[in-house]
Amino acid sequence: SPEDEDRKVRRREKNRVAAQRSRKKQTQKADKLHEEYECLEQENTTLRREIAKLTGELRHLSEALKEHEKMCPLLLCPVNFGQVRPDPVASCLPR
Repeated sequence: SPEDEDRKVRRREKNRVAAQRSRKKQTQKADKLHEEYECLEQENTTLRREIAKLTGELRHLSEALKEHEKMCPLLLCPVNFGQVRPDPVASCLPR
């Protein structure tokens, strides 16, 4: 009957619109996830650079400390070997 055909056409149109909406929503979700991924990648790169910088700084400071320990009078003095020092590094620092 014409009413059944009309109902079928309306139902198909409604289904088509719902499918379009669903695909659009899915695409938006994928786009948002991709943006989030890009942000996290950028943050990861920044953090890796920071780690490399801090690792280099640690290496430099460790070498400086080793060199200092070789010539620090407070560490080299034989009188100090038997004594308990609270903090030999702090005692070498200017006051």
